[in-house]
Amino acid sequence: METKLKLYEKMFLIRAVEEKIIEHYPDDDMKTPMHMSMGSEFISTGVLHALGKRAQVFSSYRSHAPYLARTGDTDKFFAEMYGRIGGTSDGKGGSMHLADPDKGFMYSSGIVASCIPVAVGAAYANKVKGNGKIAVVFFGDGATNEGNFWESLNLACLLQVPVLFVCEDNGLAVHTKREDRNGYISLTRILRGFECEAFKNFTGDVMYVYRQALASIKYLNENRPVLMQVGYCRYLEHVGINGDWHQEYRNPDEYQKWVEKDAVHKLRVELIRRGMEEQIKRLEYKIELRVDTSVVKAMQAKSAPPHIAYSGVYYETD
Repeated sequence: METKLKLYEKMFLIRAVEEKIIEHYPDDDMKTPMHMSMGSEFISTGVLHALGKRAQVFSSYRSHAPYLARTGDTDKFFAEMYGRIGGTSDGKGGSMHLADPDKGFMYSSGIVASCIPVAVGAAYANKVKGNGKIAVVFFGDGATNEGNFWESLNLACLLQVPVLFVCEDNGLAVHTKREDRNGYISLTRILRGFECEAFKNFTGDVMYVYRQALASIKYLNENRPVLMQVGYCRYLEHVGINGDWHQEYRNPDEYQKWVEKDAVHKLRVELIRRGMEEQIKRLEYKIELRVDTSVVKAMQAKSAPPHIAYSGVYYETD
């Protein structure tokens, strides 16, 4: 039960952070566009809990869940959302461009699929150094329509490097459905022809993801690339804090099926049934207090001065 409690703690943190964003974003003090992770918390949580400190994380612009699951940080996170000094890049990166290499979160990028080749390069460096680190890259299924994905996959398989590709598959590339953009039926079936391992999981179960990630470690330790294709439902609009059902590009019934098996709620119910209700409530209270405190700190922090926008653009010696 200790593992499940830890998984719930991470998922609840991600959910609580994004609920706080939804609460305060209309104030218009967070100027960054928000690509929310709500509905996918179980993917980053399961994968990164399994990999532990070995994980060297790269992410797409939907970065909140991977960042929080790896770092557990809320102070620098909210400072970045508010564009303040003390954020992960003193406020100039925003939601799509987070980075905390010291805590294992290398960076996230707003350019679709751009983080994938960088992760493969890091994996190659880790192999050469023999440092035991595992590069793991999170991206949406829309990224699999980019040349970067296939070129990176091919090179990783050719060089046999320890990289874990995690495809967070919601069946959409912004608003375009899978069947309107893919000339194939199954991604994992195609990967059978590559020198890698592939897992597919559309259960929405964090323990299932966790176990698959644990199983992946065996192959990664042998310098064999692994891809995990994990299905989920994006609860909110592509970018923003609201629903988008008025656009009528997806089926509310399908959304409802995912909500009914929501990983955060499902694990909470299970833990309470096992007699851990008071422990869960104390945990949730501490997390919500920490999130509230981080928001207040960010609101009170100073905004970055203009010269910060120019720092870090070119190599600097002092």
